[in-house]
Amino acid sequence: QLQLVESGGGLVQPGGSLRLSCAGSGYSLDYWAIGWFRQGPGKEEEGVSCFSGSDGSANYADSVKGRFTISRDNANKNTVYLQMDGLKPEDTAVYYCAAVRHYRCTLGEDDYDYWGQGTQVTVSS
Repeated sequence: QLQLVESGGGLVQPGGSLRLSCAGSGYSLDYWAIGWFRQGPGKEEEGVSCFSGSDGSANYADSVKGRFTISRDNANKNTVYLQMDGLKPEDTAVYYCAAVRHYRCTLGEDDYDYWGQGTQVTVSS
């Protein structure tokens, strides 16, 4: 059974940065698709970014393009990061990572089979 654990959330001022980590165990995630999703207060869940392990390609929601970067740890391919720069109050949400054994990632939450427990990100002055 695959388990995903997120970490790195916290409180940050507008304009600041955070790096979220998603650590997987139970399976090798070399060729899996990994997605980051978020749900803000009173908002629907949103796909933020995803990474395709098969070819290293990435996708981003328009709301985070140019500010967020997804990457995989080259030494430990079971860890995926979400670097978040230029954070805004509207980025406040619980952030989840998700995984599916598929060659191509998507930003659709219904496409993922495994989910972490989430980590809170709060952007406030």
